[in-house]
Amino acid sequence: MADALHQRYMKAFRVYRDHRTACTTCTNTRRCHEGERLWTAFARSQDAYLARQRSRPNTP
Repeated sequence: MADALHQRYMKAFRVYRDHRTACTTCTNTRRCHEGERLWTAFARSQDAYLARQRSRPNTP
Protein backbone atom coordinates (compact mmCIF):
# COMPACT_ATOMS: atom_id res chain seq x y z
CA MET A 1 0.00 0.00 0.00
CA ALA A 2 1.30 3.44 -0.90
CA ASP A 3 2.13 5.91 1.86
CA ALA A 4 -0.77 8.38 2.26
CA LEU A 5 1.51 11.22 3.37
CA HIS A 6 3.75 10.68 0.36
CA GLN A 7 0.72 10.64 -1.94
CA ARG A 8 -0.52 13.97 -0.50
CA TYR A 9 2.94 15.48 -0.92
CA MET A 10 3.19 14.38 -4.55
CA LYS A 11 -0.38 15.47 -5.32
CA ALA A 12 0.34 18.92 -3.89
CA PHE A 13 3.37 19.17 -6.18
CA ARG A 14 1.34 18.12 -9.24
CA VAL A 15 -1.37 20.68 -8.46
CA TYR A 16 1.25 23.42 -8.08
CA ARG A 17 3.07 22.32 -11.25
CA ASP A 18 -0.17 22.35 -13.24
CA HIS A 19 -1.00 25.82 -11.93
CA ARG A 20 2.51 27.08 -12.73
CA THR A 21 2.26 25.74 -16.27
CA ALA A 22 -1.04 27.52 -16.91
CA CYS A 23 -0.49 30.73 -14.93
CA THR A 24 0.73 33.76 -16.87
CA THR A 25 1.55 35.67 -13.67
CA CYS A 26 3.81 33.20 -11.86
CA THR A 27 7.54 33.20 -12.60
CA ASN A 28 10.48 31.31 -11.13
CA THR A 29 11.01 34.06 -8.57
CA ARG A 30 7.46 35.36 -7.98
CA ARG A 31 4.12 33.64 -7.51
CA CYS A 32 0.58 34.93 -7.82
CA HIS A 33 -1.69 34.64 -4.78
CA GLU A 34 -3.00 31.22 -5.83
CA GLY A 35 0.47 30.01 -6.80
CA GLU A 36 1.83 31.04 -3.41
CA ARG A 37 -1.00 29.21 -1.63
CA LEU A 38 -0.35 26.05 -3.66
CA TRP A 39 3.43 26.27 -3.16
CA THR A 40 2.95 26.67 0.59
CA ALA A 41 0.68 23.60 0.70
CA PHE A 42 3.29 21.62 -1.22
CA ALA A 43 6.15 22.79 1.01
CA ARG A 44 4.26 21.91 4.19
CA SER A 45 3.38 18.45 2.84
CA GLN A 46 6.97 17.87 1.81
CA ASP A 47 8.31 19.04 5.17
CA ALA A 48 5.92 16.72 7.03
CA TYR A 49 6.86 13.75 4.86
CA LEU A 50 10.61 14.37 5.16
CA ALA A 51 10.39 14.92 8.92
CA ARG A 52 8.64 11.61 9.32
CA GLN A 53 11.22 9.89 7.10
CA ARG A 54 14.04 11.31 9.24
CA SER A 55 12.38 10.14 12.45
CA ARG A 56 12.11 6.54 11.29
CA PRO A 57 14.92 4.19 12.21
CA ASN A 58 16.94 2.81 9.31
CA THR A 59 15.84 -0.69 8.45
CA PRO A 60 17.72 -3.07 6.16
